[in-house]
Amino acid sequence: MSLQPTQDFTIPAQTAQVAKSAFPDGNLHLSMRDELGTIFADEQFRELYPQRGQPAEAPWRLALVTLMQFTEKLTDRQAADAVRSRIDWKYVLGMELADQGFHYSVLSEFRSRLIQGQAEHLLFETLIKQFKERGLLKAGGRQRTDSTHVLAAVRHLNRIELVGQTLYHVLDLLAQVAPDWLRIQVSADWYERYSLRFSNYRFPK
Repeated sequence: MSLQPTQDFTIPAQTAQVAKSAFPDGNLHLSMRDELGTIFADEQFRELYPQRGQPAEAPWRLALVTLMQFTEKLTDRQAADAVRSRIDWKYVLGMELADQGFHYSVLSEFRSRLIQGQAEHLLFETLIKQFKERGLLKAGGRQRTDSTHVLAAVRHLNRIELVGQTLYHVLDLLAQVAPDWLRIQVSADWYERYSLRFSNYRFPK
């Protein structure tokens, strides 16, 4: 996947109109875009992408989604659904209302690029720089110097989802192959817990 830097960061007129109408008093995400702009630029991530290949999803958008995903404690599936369906997210990302977004796997691929390219600090340091320029951080205060806690939390959510999805898949297969045996071995609360995809749950802190 090659990088094709975004040239136009303008929020589509219809998206802006609907978002401002839906949130007349604003909300966290709208305020973030209005105050901080796009925060990231594609050029910051150029070294993580090859010269040739199909155009990749804009990394500045994926970086913003990663932040919002962490803020709301969403899985990759839930975050991709939010990009597709939520007006405030489309506003932040400068997307048309009809834009269908991207597949959830793009998010884990983006994080893998950051880690493999030893650029995992990039998101955090860019935020710190923005905050300092706007006087939101005072000298002498306590602040983190890395983004380890962000990456660790996202990785933790991924592992929980992976374990849950594995159990869901195994139970589904057993229900097809040995339904009578499964009925004896598994208690009723397991059906309640694992009958839905784990991505539909909001995970605990």
